[in-house]
Amino acid sequence: MIRLRGKKYQLYRRVPTRYQVVEPRTQINLSLHTDSKSIATDKANTIWAQLIEGWEARLAGDTSDADKRLEAAKELAAVRGFRYLDVGRVAALPLEEVLRRVEAVPSHNGIPDRHEATATLGGAPGAKITVSGALEIYWKLTTDKVLGKSPDQLRRWKNPRIKAIKNFISVIGDVVINDISADNMLDFREWWMHRIQNDGLTANAANKDLVHLSGILKTVNTMKRLNLVLPLSDLSFKQSEAGKRPPFSKEWIKEKLLAPDAMSGLNREAHAIVLAMINTGARPSELAALTPECIKLEADVPHISIEAVGRHLKSRNAKRVIPLLGVSLDALREFPLGFPRYRGSSASLSATVNKFLRDNTLMETEKHTLYGLHHSFEDQAREQQILRQLNNYDGNPCACAKYKQSKFRELSWTFLIS
Repeated sequence: MIRLRGKKYQLYRRVPTRYQVVEPRTQINLSLHTDSKSIATDKANTIWAQLIEGWEARLAGDTSDADKRLEAAKELAAVRGFRYLDVGRVAALPLEEVLRRVEAVPSHNGIPDRHEATATLGGAPGAKITVSGALEIYWKLTTDKVLGKSPDQLRRWKNPRIKAIKNFISVIGDVVINDISADNMLDFREWWMHRIQNDGLTANAANKDLVHLSGILKTVNTMKRLNLVLPLSDLSFKQSEAGKRPPFSKEWIKEKLLAPDAMSGLNREAHAIVLAMINTGARPSELAALTPECIKLEADVPHISIEAVGRHLKSRNAKRVIPLLGVSLDALREFPLGFPRYRGSSASLSATVNKFLRDNTLMETEKHTLYGLHHSFEDQAREQQILRQLNNYDGNPCACAKYKQSKFRELSWTFLIS
């Protein structure tokens, strides 16, 4: 592999058959600029590895896929000691740097190597990523965001992003993201304005679409180093109160939801979850995800523990213990092992309960949903001015549970139905 020629060692090796389609030479004969055999051996191994990388990059560059050609050019530029830049950015470099890149392009019989020139001078065509293609790339770039999510959480995380992309494509088309113009984005905004005005949709729904669309395009632009200027700013709609889910009133809960046989037609697990929400304020998804070890009915103060078991919590503060009282305690006593029917499928739970409540005129208004019970608890706790005091007990679950129980009883909180 190395041989002494005069006083200096040289690398002498035949080009493997695999690379003969991208390397016109059949033999490699390069000076190693040393008379030390050990140094020459080390340098020869390094240079040969670089040659292999360069040939592999050339092979990839001969494919018809533009994205692969661009990546190949970046790899080949790195092998030659340069960071790949597109031709416009190369032209903007200081003259000395441009000349250094030009001089680095090897020639064969006086003709510059096309692949090497493409890599060092930025001639590789940019990848034509469509809007739908950007979504597929986005999934691969955001694997860190879905670690630990349950299948149901993953589905709920993906679906609004899929919807945003589908909506955009239905209005503008599956265009190449390089070609997205300010007019395209304004047209998409106008489409949403029409839906808000004529279809009863909310500004919040429109803003979610715009946020998810922008997040996908910005992530791909940044992580793929496309250096595009995307017209994604100043598009959101002014938020309105119509987008909020209102809480149920205390009177409605006691007189309607807790009336005898009011929910007798609802399956027992869903009914129990509704009752569990009333005195705990837990979210439907949190109750649906409860596992047997998170339900502490035999403790000094019966309670549930909201933990990241097989799922992500909404926030760091979502990890907490909640005492069980009144109808909520009765509901968990009926299902001490949790709610297997809805574990991992909280969307199905919400759909079932919301439909039942609407069909049986148990929704306080058209804007109410099951989630409003969470807000009811939150508003009442805030009204009773106990949330701040409860935060002092976050580090001691048992003390926190006991404090909540005693404080709620002391205030004779009207939700506590025995």
